[in-house]
Amino acid sequence: MSARLHEFKDGAALAEALADRVSAALADAVAARGKATIAVSGGSTPKAFFKSLSTRDIDWAKVTITLVDERFVPADNPRSNHLLVAENLLQGKAQAAHFLPLYRQADSADEAAKIVSRDADALGAPFDVVILGMGTDGHTASFFPGGSNLATAISAETPRGVITMEAEGAGETRLTFTFASLQDARLLVLHIEGQGKKDVLAAAEGDGPETDMPIRAVLRRAATPVDIYWAP
Repeated sequence: MSARLHEFKDGAALAEALADRVSAALADAVAARGKATIAVSGGSTPKAFFKSLSTRDIDWAKVTITLVDERFVPADNPRSNHLLVAENLLQGKAQAAHFLPLYRQADSADEAAKIVSRDADALGAPFDVVILGMGTDGHTASFFPGGSNLATAISAETPRGVITMEAEGAGETRLTFTFASLQDARLLVLHIEGQGKKDVLAAAEGDGPETDMPIRAVLRRAATPVDIYWAP
């Protein structure tokens, strides 16, 4: 599947352009179907984009925001993606949006994953917008090289929903949407910044197993062409 690269002079310019693109996609979804869904990623890279998107004038009350993946930690944990989104995206106009958390108080991460999968199923599919990130090891979502459920997570046969993942580089147990849940979003974006990430992307675009650099599963097999947003 072909990817389209959009380059910007800096992170601020990227954040504005991506917020424009995403808000237009969400507004189109609301106009067409009366509701919109977006799954976003954590990390430090999307903060400026989140802040910019939160100012956009769309019908946020009809938008549901969720996470591509999450650590199995409560929302007040500083490592929680929920906290990152609450502090940077669920602000201003975007406060009116609905938020679907992945972490749940359950006996186990597996039990939480089942609960979230049922909730996510009710949103309908596909997602209108999915924003992916990428680690220096080539992981995306919680598809980590060597991850406990990696083969399941990236298999086209695995149904939509949320599963658990444990990996050496991951720290806490993770909850992640499966490849099937993410790969056919109406707008599928990979947001990366810095020359180091561009070099990782170039390596991922080369030959080699998907399990070595799981972002390859998205680049090679996603039903929707990937829009790559990059700034130095």
